[in-house]
Amino acid sequence: MGKGWKGARDFVGLEEVTKVEFLIMLFAEALGTFLLVLIGCASCITWTISNPPTVVHIAFTFGLAVASLAHVLGPISGCHVNPAVSVGLLISGNCSFLKTICYIVCQCCGAIAGSAVLKALISSDRGLGATNLASSVSEIQGVFMEAIVTFLLLLVVHAVTDPKRTDTKGWAPMAIGLTITVAHMAAVPITGSSMNPARTLGPAVIQGQWKNLWVYWVGPIIGACVAGGLYKMAFRRKKEDDEASYDF
Repeated sequence: MGKGWKGARDFVGLEEVTKVEFLIMLFAEALGTFLLVLIGCASCITWTISNPPTVVHIAFTFGLAVASLAHVLGPISGCHVNPAVSVGLLISGNCSFLKTICYIVCQCCGAIAGSAVLKALISSDRGLGATNLASSVSEIQGVFMEAIVTFLLLLVVHAVTDPKRTDTKGWAPMAIGLTITVAHMAAVPITGSSMNPARTLGPAVIQGQWKNLWVYWVGPIIGACVAGGLYKMAFRRKKEDDEASYDF
């Protein structure tokens, strides 16, 4: 009975979110997502028709941005900067329920603020790097593509933050950044490669364009849940009371 109560208490995470230090963690998530969306989406803007951004350009911008942020914010909040990452870690038991909800709210607010600042900076109708499905891609295909690339991301996140895997120690930022880069190279022409519901929400809110927004929430969250569950049941090395995050 006592063990069951402790498990339920840890899952909810009320004690964790009532600490003063948790406010710093929330600020870190909002700031990280703000910078990711601002910098990442800026790389998607076409400034001259003769020199549009390439897939490689966009892929490395997002990948290196996350790697950079992980170095700074990893020890503070875990540097999720992505609702799908928070949900995936919730499923695997590495993030409490209340912490996940609070993180997602802050991530979405940070993404919207990042898009708003980007719009103010460019002061023109060049778009804000919004994600869109290719003309030949259906909504269901988009969901599957987003689920697949996010599934890969969450597998890597769990692997490089597994406290019992000494072979990955110190490689978390680079491994996660490269995973995002390669996923973008594959998926940018198909879905725009969101992998991050907040990244898509920011430009959508500022531009007031909601078409297919659900694709970029459902797909990544499905992929994250499957990856989190799979890693917990089959891949994770067994050790109690260790929490995976970007803490390295």
